[in-house]
Amino acid sequence: MSAAPDEGPPERVLGEVGDRAIGLLDASGEFALLVVATARAALRSRFPALETLRQLEAIGARSTTIVLITALFTGMVLALQTGIALARFGAKPYVGSVVGLSLARELGPVLTALMVGGRVGAGITAELGSMRVTEQIDAIRSMGADPVQKLVLPRVLAATLALPILTVLANVLGIAGGMLLARAQFSIDPSFYLQTITSTVQMDDFLSGIFKTFFFGALIAWVGCFAGLRTTGGTVGVGRATTRAVVGASIGILVVDFFLTQLWVLL
Repeated sequence: MSAAPDEGPPERVLGEVGDRAIGLLDASGEFALLVVATARAALRSRFPALETLRQLEAIGARSTTIVLITALFTGMVLALQTGIALARFGAKPYVGSVVGLSLARELGPVLTALMVGGRVGAGITAELGSMRVTEQIDAIRSMGADPVQKLVLPRVLAATLALPILTVLANVLGIAGGMLLARAQFSIDPSFYLQTITSTVQMDDFLSGIFKTFFFGALIAWVGCFAGLRTTGGTVGVGRATTRAVVGASIGILVVDFFLTQLWVLL
């Protein structure tokens, strides 16, 4: 009996695509189960208040520096580019309107989420991944405790609460950075700069950006926890899981941002 012929390149490609699609569906299902398990853990009597406060300090307070530096230079660059562009139309004094709207609606929330996602998402994944490969999570289960309630819930709550606060700080410092640049580069009076912002940026613009940060924070924590809890392969696996978590959180933020913006427009 002759041996079956080897699969050709098209068959191998289709096989790899199919395996990746199945793996993606499987991971999506496990992620959804983690979200549901976190919601159930939040309704139980033993609420991890102290751990949530500790994670709020680790996720929120320790991310302040990188968020504020990013916001400051983003506001300055945005004011510089906007001033150059508006000068062509004789509208250079209204730099503040563009800076304020851009930061309040999109750049403030998204850049804050990306910075926090890169720092916090990697940290959560590395921490939980190390616990996974050293069997500490199995030890928690053997003691009758729920790893989701003990490890995942505090991080999700802390990130969800920290992102809006960090975004407000980022908006303020970004606008201040734009004001300094506008004064130094284009000789725009700070009072007029602020006046154009207050007359242009409405409460709806501010709330549309803050509204999205709650979802960004929860997404960052869930992706980091999900990647950490699925880590295999020792220390090498922890590194791979950390990379996947940062990439997944960044892409997820941009995708969710689009749909939340559409939702806000429809409301």
